Amino acid sequence: MRLLQSGGAHYPYPREVWSPAGGWWTRPANWRASTIYVAFGIGLATYGIWSYSAEKEWRHTEPTRRIPSMMWAKQFTSGELGVKDESKLKGSSDAHH
Repeated sequence: MRLLQSGGAHYPYPREVWSPAGGWWTRPANWRASTIYVAFGIGLATYGIWSYSAEKEWRHTEPTRRIPSMMWAKQFTSGELGVKDESKLKGSSDAHH
């Protein structure tokens, strides 16, 4: 019994068909370098957007529990805001709104 590992041989296809993805059975010689460039560009864009967002983030009320943005938001790193103490409220201390 022979195992088939692919869809078979490459069949003839029209050469005049253009595809932005490269067409049938494409394997460009520089795909690794292109992938690295795209990954670097996505990482750079993500860093830029993240930095801009962290710079512009502004909370008008203190959170009732720790939130992830407390690690990078200016209001929390400068000590301007912290976690609101709700121990004086009625009910259990772990109840959230």
